[in-house]
Amino acid sequence: MAATRTLRQMELTIGDDGVLRCWWAAEPEIYRDYHDTEWGFGVTDDNRLFEKLCLEGFQAGLSWLTILRKREGFRAAFADFDPAVVAEFGEDDVDRLLADASIVRHQGKIRSTINNAARALDLMDEEGSLRSFFWQWAEMDASAPGDIPATTEHSIRLAKELKRRGWTFVGPTTVYAFMQAMGLVNDHLSGCDARDAAQRSRRLAASSIH
Repeated sequence: MAATRTLRQMELTIGDDGVLRCWWAAEPEIYRDYHDTEWGFGVTDDNRLFEKLCLEGFQAGLSWLTILRKREGFRAAFADFDPAVVAEFGEDDVDRLLADASIVRHQGKIRSTINNAARALDLMDEEGSLRSFFWQWAEMDASAPGDIPATTEHSIRLAKELKRRGWTFVGPTTVYAFMQAMGLVNDHLSGCDARDAAQRSRRLAASSIH
């Protein structure tokens, strides 16, 4: 088990590998890897943006660890989260997914993903890409967070905008978790070894948006 440093109410942990991380990433190893190389790093690939928003919807009522362990199953089941493919899923696909133990078998969330794929295509037609739309909502402030909120003014507004466009399972908490994960904000704590790398990745991602 990772040793814990009393630092800002134990917000940071030092793993047995000597790396200083945000408290939630102490263990298991799959969490460490996700924290060190993905969470908070800038993502501009449309399929990955769509995937993460869908997976955050599947997480509702569950832990992210549950979803992370099933992520490859989700990718196989949902055509690597290609919105153009998923939007064409029909009732046979719903039945197939409900029988697939490699994912979370929740009919409402499965149907939401299919619906949101169609909404993603609409948004891409209007905005050019998902990245062009979502990165408009990025908060590029380089200062480290104090307390990490469950929602922000931006996530509340973005959730409302997505709902207006017909997306489902996109409440403010779900949307903020998506923003954190995709690098639209940097909630790595001050002193976390991944924070600076995440910030550099975010800047690179933001500069690539035209």
